[in-house]
Amino acid sequence: MTKLNFQKNFIWGVAASAYQIEGSWNKDGRGESIWDRFAHAPYHVANEDNADKACMHYERMPEDVALMKQLGFPYYGFAISWARVVPNGEGKANPKGLDFYDRLVDNLLKAGIQPKTTLYHWDLPQNLQDKGGWPARETTDRFADYARIIFDRLADRVKFWATINEPWVAAFLGYALGVHAPGICDYSQAYQSAHHLLLAHGKALQVFRQGGYGGKIGLVLNLNGLLPATKSKADLAAAQRVHDETHALFLDPLFNGKYPKRLFNFIGAHQPKVQPGDMELIRQPMDYLGLNHYNTDLVSFDISASLNKARITPYSAPGWGQTEMKWGIHPMGLKTELMYLKEKYGNPTVYISENGCALPDQPDKNEFVADWDRIRYIQMHLKALHEAIQEGAHVRGYFVWSLLDNFEWERGYGPRFGLVRVNYKNFKRTPKQSAYWFSEVARKNSVQI
Repeated sequence: MTKLNFQKNFIWGVAASAYQIEGSWNKDGRGESIWDRFAHAPYHVANEDNADKACMHYERMPEDVALMKQLGFPYYGFAISWARVVPNGEGKANPKGLDFYDRLVDNLLKAGIQPKTTLYHWDLPQNLQDKGGWPARETTDRFADYARIIFDRLADRVKFWATINEPWVAAFLGYALGVHAPGICDYSQAYQSAHHLLLAHGKALQVFRQGGYGGKIGLVLNLNGLLPATKSKADLAAAQRVHDETHALFLDPLFNGKYPKRLFNFIGAHQPKVQPGDMELIRQPMDYLGLNHYNTDLVSFDISASLNKARITPYSAPGWGQTEMKWGIHPMGLKTELMYLKEKYGNPTVYISENGCALPDQPDKNEFVADWDRIRYIQMHLKALHEAIQEGAHVRGYFVWSLLDNFEWERGYGPRFGLVRVNYKNFKRTPKQSAYWFSEVARKNSVQI
């Protein structure tokens, strides 16, 4: 076996999001979010599941922190529930909601675990959706107000921030395809939401800089691999359109201060309204870019497909099957994305903020899961990551998704991504083989291939 060593001070961590694990959806003054409304309506989530209880992390937070300490995870990336802190999305903060995250940070630091905190992971307060949601420009100001509340409370101890997680998902799955909350199918709203999510990031970044809070702050994008299904002109063009929508739509304004002209010419009337000064806010220098990466897809031209006339099918490298969610597995796709960022966008500092897979875990009588396939998935992605670093990519850390099995959005409780198994009947936590394996990787700052 070959030992791949990572650079000194490389960050290792695990991650989770508020709505997927916290539960206690209406406790201690928490307001309703768009995901509460969406999941409580019929036919939106598999098996009529919802996250009213999720993993009961709100009740079991000290236990979960103790488990992370036991497993030796150096960093924990968690998202804050906007509706728990500001129940209506605007106006007064909820003291009990703020207190929960205050305790979480204190518990983490006492356990020797560093927090990485995300302000927004898709759970917009429902009151703001009722007023227009992300297509409404006013939501960006409410986000800046919310960010200031969080920074004022936690930035004395939290030094690693993300403003928004995966704006493409929030905009397009939520407002174009309708498979995520708030369940709207309107490409014009989706593109306007994408612009406003970027603008909200810029406004929160401005609050952070002007407030002198210290630490580092960035934005997290989901950048999955894309390959044309054939070398035909139509498939190549379709792959480029999908790439423009998922990559350039966000990277170009963040790093170059402009939207991709080719994409905007194609979408025509769906272009978002951009006001003077917007691009300057969006383009403000970040301390890092967060990269979430899971899979690679084949793209083919399809005249009957949606706006971009592209059909997506999973791609797996030879010798790999698919995950439980029917996603392809192509570890070297991660290296491809990192080298693309290096060559196209000036080699920004990058943290892999999510990488992992859902597999058909088979627990034994003690609920232990020997998930060697998950270990192999992470192992080979780390190999690809290491190669990218050796070739000059500025990657400074890696977070596994996820700490716990949890509520997997529209798929409910079927897919399990966790390093730790959760029994959804009694909420017992049982570390899987991958948890112990990843603990060793973090401790040794290296991976055996």
